[in-house]
Amino acid sequence: MRTLLLTPLVLLLLVSSASAQEAKKNAGYPPSFADAKAEVYKTVGDVKLNLHIFNPPEHNATDKRAAIVFFFGGGWTNGNPRQFEQQCKHLASRGMVAITADYRVASRHRVKAVSCVADAKSAIRYVRRESVRLGIDPDKIVAAGGSAGGHIAACTGTIDGFDEEGEDTSISSVPSALVLFNPALVLAPVEGLTLDQGRAASMSDRMGVEPQKLSPYHHVRKGVPPTLILHGKADTTVPYATAEAFANAMTAAGNQCELVGYEDQPHGFFNYGRGDGTQYTKTVKAMDEFLMRLGVLSRKD
Repeated sequence: MRTLLLTPLVLLLLVSSASAQEAKKNAGYPPSFADAKAEVYKTVGDVKLNLHIFNPPEHNATDKRAAIVFFFGGGWTNGNPRQFEQQCKHLASRGMVAITADYRVASRHRVKAVSCVADAKSAIRYVRRESVRLGIDPDKIVAAGGSAGGHIAACTGTIDGFDEEGEDTSISSVPSALVLFNPALVLAPVEGLTLDQGRAASMSDRMGVEPQKLSPYHHVRKGVPPTLILHGKADTTVPYATAEAFANAMTAAGNQCELVGYEDQPHGFFNYGRGDGTQYTKTVKAMDEFLMRLGVLSRKD
């Protein structure tokens, strides 16, 4: 049996290649937005996490508007708050305070998903705590996100605990509603549902805790906020069947849950700039209609 020896040059090339790949994934980070206000909502060690706040035209602190907080996707490993910039601009133009949130991820901060969940809860709690100053109705705060961001948004509405140590938990981190774009909702085995064995095997390490503890499906009970799920039926990263299982569990528990499936659409189909833009437009329309039905977004004249 031959032993493979890596020379210092080979090791340097391997490290450089990995660094280049990581840099590519994190291109454009941290983001800045000319038409949004950045506020630090949380500091962990030397890491400062921002909310990028898009206010409606002529917004005042006395307005008491509904708000929505978006969390980007990226497998709890990478990603950028810029992902939901266009959805934020759209909803701000419609009268909501729209926010895209940063949170810690594995590639930049060497954390597990349990820390991502804690950050999402901190973001919702901060918006509620600062609602008077920000001109937000504390009873109309929506959590939203895509893929892993959809997962941590869903966690704010389904899973108790995993709050950042030292935070004032008397201020609720539970949103008023959820808008989820191809979210990861089933992270542990479910009878009658086949999960990818390779991904399932790695889930414990990625979560940082037993996967079922961070699996929204496994924590559905009566009282989960009204939820909209927008999911591609051809999604092989997060199978459509997992969204169906969650929606069925929500309905069985007496909660409001709307699942909209998109034929032949893969993971990430909803993103701005994807394809000819048709799916972005469709999902924004579905989001608008859901929020209008809940009374958190005004109907167009």
